[in-house]
Amino acid sequence: MKENNSLPPFLKAVDLKKYYPVKKGMFAKPKTVKALDGVSFTLERGKTLAIVGESGCGKSTLGRMLTMIESPTEGELFYNGQNFLVNDKETAQLRRKKIQIVFQNPYSSLNPRKKVGSILEEPLLINTNLSAKERKEKVLEMMAKVGLKPEFYDRYPHMFSGGQRQRIAIARA
Repeated sequence: MKENNSLPPFLKAVDLKKYYPVKKGMFAKPKTVKALDGVSFTLERGKTLAIVGESGCGKSTLGRMLTMIESPTEGELFYNGQNFLVNDKETAQLRRKKIQIVFQNPYSSLNPRKKVGSILEEPLLINTNLSAKERKEKVLEMMAKVGLKPEFYDRYPHMFSGGQRQRIAIARA
């Protein structure tokens, strides 16, 4: 397969930094913790990025910046060649639609008071104009794609194994 080099990278980070101010008393000079200090990478289309490292090395901080849960102190982040750090409504909506987190153990990210069908319909309710019937059809389609039976639609997250909960999170993303 021949690659099209005219397309921009899928995701590109340039010198991302995240510094947190730390105060140690009322009269002490504020210090800075460098949670991330100059991370750069390019993720080409069709490739996978794994963020691995020792405890406390900045993996979670990088993940929060890639999803824009937190903004970097410095640096640039591009998605399909578009500056992702621009804070306008259109770019924010694009970020929410295109970048999702799938947690290793998604139990805490699944609302225990909501049934799976409702959990999976929520992004469609927010991001589309689909009718209730169309949303349910789409949810059942996604459940089938990730190997969940249609009868799971009306069950609560605690009724599933860890692997099934992860598939629910993947379907939601």
